[in-house]
Amino acid sequence: MPRRLRTYLVEDNKTIRENLIATLEDLADVETVGHASTETAAASWLQDNTADWDLAIVDIFLQEGSGLGVLEKLRKRKPAQHLVVLSNYATPNMRDRCTQLGANRVFDKSQDIDALIDYCMECSSTIR
Repeated sequence: MPRRLRTYLVEDNKTIRENLIATLEDLADVETVGHASTETAAASWLQDNTADWDLAIVDIFLQEGSGLGVLEKLRKRKPAQHLVVLSNYATPNMRDRCTQLGANRVFDKSQDIDALIDYCMECSSTIR
């Protein structure tokens, strides 16, 4: 049986986090392996558990630190590990900055959820 896309979520808003987990697990063949609401906790878990995740979804604004710091710390990840940003602040400049820091894609929370789901399904098809 194929395994699901092991996904770690970096999001400090509990309601958004819970809704996103439910949506992705229902629609995108995703298994949520953990979450964090701070840069320190997210970077620590993702760096210490490199064999346990395929995709990290990172918000820019966090309780402590920022998603940019998470991206910076994960620049040297495995090639098969995907790192995307999901933010309400997906301006052209922020998209460029995230890409420079190694993000595979940047999605806007208010208008790109369907695109994020499609991206997750694409990623999960490569791990089967």
